[in-house]
Amino acid sequence: MTRCPSVPVLARLAAIGFGCSLALFVSTAQAALSDRASDAGCSSKPTLVEGSMYKCTTRNGNIAYFNVPGAVASTARTPTPAGFPKVDAGTQKGRDILRNKVLTDELATEEKLLTEARAAYGDGTPPPLPDEKANAQKYADRLARLRQAVALHEKNIEALKRELAASK
Repeated sequence: MTRCPSVPVLARLAAIGFGCSLALFVSTAQAALSDRASDAGCSSKPTLVEGSMYKCTTRNGNIAYFNVPGAVASTARTPTPAGFPKVDAGTQKGRDILRNKVLTDELATEEKLLTEARAAYGDGTPPPLPDEKANAQKYADRLARLRQAVALHEKNIEALKRELAASK
């Protein structure tokens, strides 16, 4: 085993495959985490939230969040609990097929609604309604609503296409 002076035992285990420099880095990051937890007044062990952000419970019961730049996050996965239900491949495939059918139906509906909205919008110059001829603001408001409807349906179609592409 590689001997690394003044490095804790867990960090020495990392030194077996990675050398003393990484072990020293892990040790330094652990010390930084410990220091930041102490500064935050943690009474519980800090838990990783995301990236280099940690949280803990303080002595008075509040939740404290803090960053530890350079902290090495553990990439170990939590094992699945023993009694956790599992879905067999056939059931999952059936769910995926149903999901794709629902998304395809929604896509067809959105495309139909987009066609209708574009027809109502009329290339940005729909004829004014009788009550809009005297009130230009009413016409401008209706035009804005029609433009928003077209943009909404276009956005929905793009989102549905992305979902369908991701599921294949």
